[in-house]
Parts: sequence; structure tokens; C-alpha cells
Amino acid sequence: MSRRRKSWDEYFMDLAFTVAERATCPRRHVGAVLVKNKKLMGTGYNGSPAGVPDCYDRGCLIERYVENGVEHERCIRTIHAEVNLILFTDRADREGGTVYVTDEPCWNCAKMLANSGIVEIVYERPYEKDHEKVERLMAEAGIRLRRYVRERMRDEQA
Repeated sequence: MSRRRKSWDEYFMDLAFTVAERATCPRRHVGAVLVKNKKLMGTGYNGSPAGVPDCYDRGCLIERYVENGVEHERCIRTIHAEVNLILFTDRADREGGTVYVTDEPCWNCAKMLANSGIVEIVYERPYEKDHEKVERLMAEAGIRLRRYVRERMRDEQA
């Protein structure tokens, strides 16, 4: 019986998706894990500030805005997974580390990650709205940004 062992990328990305299950906003479940030398250093998921009612309790607090002539809406009750990860880890643990995150970081999270001490961001689901800006920022900051594509997805695309 042959058994395929998960790659480190698959292992840590699966952990990020497990962490995302703790998210308290029904609109988007995002999880992030900090890894250094193949060791898990911390986690974060999107949700309300500690002690504050969350979206499941009170509903999403929606802000509507127009950007480049397109109407958007977002929940402003929620702290993003990447920000929670930064808030609940030590700088020394982040220095030289990698963040695995289920979704490509938004512009604001990317700026915070760029200043956090990490050297790499690995994501699975793209966030097209901010992709070009985030990609440019990471290149300028010397942080590797890469999309993780699962083996089964590679096989299906071939």
C-alpha cells in the first residue's frame, strides 16, 4: 500500500484552512499560520475584536463604498486573519518566517505583513482586486509572494 506524505506547503496550507474554521464572519473565512524553520509559530483568523459581539451574533456591519466607479461593500466589524496573526505573535518569531494564508492578502494586510519581519507569503485563493498592488509591494519589500496550487488541481489543469 503506497501512501503519499503531504508536502510542507500542503501541510501548512491545510492548517491555515483549519484555522479559518474559527472565523466569526460568515462572508469570508480566512486563516493564516506563521511558520519558521518548519515549526508552527502562531495562527490568526478573521473575526471581531476579543470581547466584542461578532457577525454571527449581530450580523455583518457593512460599509458600502465606490472605487474606480464600482460599488463595493465590506464588513468592518472584522479584523483580518493576517492582522490577528501579527497581533498575537512576537516579532522575533516573525523574523525570517513564512505566512501561509488561505486567501491572498488585501492591500492593507499586505502593508502590515511587509513591515512584520516575514520573508514569504504563500496563499491559495487569489484576491484579484489588490493583486497587482500587493505583488509590486512584496517585490519592493523583498518578500516572496507565491500562490500555492494543490497537486490535484495541477493534475486537473494538465
